[in-house]
Amino acid sequence: MTAPGTAPDNDIPAGDDGTPRSSRRVRHWLAGAGVTALAAVLGITLAVRGGATPACAAPPTGNAVHKGTASFYDAGRSGGNCSFPGPPADRLYVALGASQYSGSAACGSYLEVSGPKGKVRVMVMDQCGGCGPSKIDLSTEAFTRIADRSQGIAPVTYRAVVNPPLDGGLTFRMKGGASKYWFAVQVGNHGNPLRSVEAKGPGGGFRKAARQSDNHWTIEGGIGPGPYSIRVTDVYGHQATATGIRMVTKQVQRSTATLASASPTPSGSPSTPLSPTIAPAPTSTESAAPTVEALAGAAAPLDRPRC
Repeated sequence: MTAPGTAPDNDIPAGDDGTPRSSRRVRHWLAGAGVTALAAVLGITLAVRGGATPACAAPPTGNAVHKGTASFYDAGRSGGNCSFPGPPADRLYVALGASQYSGSAACGSYLEVSGPKGKVRVMVMDQCGGCGPSKIDLSTEAFTRIADRSQGIAPVTYRAVVNPPLDGGLTFRMKGGASKYWFAVQVGNHGNPLRSVEAKGPGGGFRKAARQSDNHWTIEGGIGPGPYSIRVTDVYGHQATATGIRMVTKQVQRSTATLASASPTPSGSPSTPLSPTIAPAPTSTESAAPTVEALAGAAAPLDRPRC
């Protein structure tokens, strides 16, 4: 493909060389069509590189099994396109193509990937620019669990992990630049793909946040200085609300609110269900721990696009 800003080799104006006018007209028409086609291709390329979401896009959900191939890469200390503070501690993560990354809708969800050597559970952390709908890019650590590294690319099947066991509750991280005038939060440790995020400040009602391609949820105009109540709903209809979330940027605030089931306790006994509570507003020297307000569930994904 010709680099942007460079004319194609065949995009040369017809000279006055005695060629019949009708031929020159055809040549000009073909050249114009070529430029139009090139612009269209470049436009598509730039849209994909810029994070545009394909018209029919959705993260893997439910029990659907996907068949494809996997390669591997190393994200280093980066949290990928999902803007996480860093990779998961076990470094088992995956990057998805644009259609399944779905404008960050897949961020923080989990896949079970099966390959020639076995299975591995990975967290979606990144978008793979060179991956089509049947290609995924695993971390090096994850790839070596399911195939020999020398293969480079391995045949795989993968599916969503519904309600994955997690360590702790939902986390919240205010984006740098967020303020009482511009609300921007990242939700973490949710397990299932998220469908919506709503937030409110003291004395206000819940307002719906808009999902951004960098995995932040924003409310233009802001909702005041906080503390906030944040209501999170996943694609299966599970819903939880955390309270006492403060306007402190670039810091992870942990809560006890959960969407997916929590990890077993050390004793092996099941966790006691959390009761709805209302946390007091934090003082300047003390912050309130976010607490669960509601938890409900449904069996099938909601609002999945039909392609």
